[in-house]
Amino acid sequence: MVKDLFSRKESKDYIKKNVVDWFECPITPMTSDFKLDEAGIQENIDAYADMNENGLVMGGFIAEAWNLNLSEWMRYHELVAKANNGRMHLSTIILDPGVHQAIEKMKFVEKLGYTMAEVINPIVQLRSDDEVYNFYKYMTDNTDLPIILYRTAVSGKVLSLDLIKKLSEIDTIVGVKMGTLNPTDITALRQMVPDNFVVANPDEYWWLHDLRTGGQVLWGGFSHIVYGKKRVVLEEYTKLAREGRWEEARVKWESLQPVRDLMGKVFMANIVKTASYATATYHIKIWFEALGLKAGPMLPPVQPISNSEKEWLKSELKNIGVI
Repeated sequence: MVKDLFSRKESKDYIKKNVVDWFECPITPMTSDFKLDEAGIQENIDAYADMNENGLVMGGFIAEAWNLNLSEWMRYHELVAKANNGRMHLSTIILDPGVHQAIEKMKFVEKLGYTMAEVINPIVQLRSDDEVYNFYKYMTDNTDLPIILYRTAVSGKVLSLDLIKKLSEIDTIVGVKMGTLNPTDITALRQMVPDNFVVANPDEYWWLHDLRTGGQVLWGGFSHIVYGKKRVVLEEYTKLAREGRWEEARVKWESLQPVRDLMGKVFMANIVKTASYATATYHIKIWFEALGLKAGPMLPPVQPISNSEKEWLKSELKNIGVI
């Protein structure tokens, strides 16, 4: 839904209450001449609403926003907001190393009705805990949009748990995406931060464990979308887990392992190999396309994968019952 009115002091409680289930990072449809596919964006947003997505996290690595110029970035966020028309919570992802450009973007999307922003710590220059703290403090002093931190090695500095604890004391820093995928750190951090600070897991593999240990949202992944015909299994075991029916939930969770194995092969393995999302995202665009969603090519200079690789992936998706 369109961003509700709430004060800075109310930010954490609002996000804690409303950010549940899955907030997905979808790909960005492109035309064959490498322009934003405006009709495709509308069609995909309609499809996500039909899937009952609670929220969308737009503008990150998977969305190719790192490869858009500023005017394209803004146009993209306008198109998404218009297509959504208040149906789902919208969040952006800020990848800028400079705080001033980041603030400009955040103020822009807030006017469009975006609920919050996931903000990566600076990829260049600011490295010490004090410098990173000051980056976020300056940002929060100059914008009211709630912020989700992004703890990831991709940024060049993995935020320490102590630094996250200190940042969690700022009113509008409302949570963190634990992109390092370490369940031990997730559990430890939840014991360090306020109860209304959301410590989120992006990986469906750990979702059942996370539900059992205080988790509430799969934030910043795309499992609920890409599981296709298997999406209902994710929904079913989530419901069973929340009812305390853990063994029944575990059986359904285990049945999704073939989907996870394929995801690991075409996505996670590429990220580990290259320390980037670029090549991995091309496979995800083909996956989206196989589900009947609009995708198109990736923007240059990312090179396309071969036709044989595309056909292999589509065949595997059919074999495991995703399409």
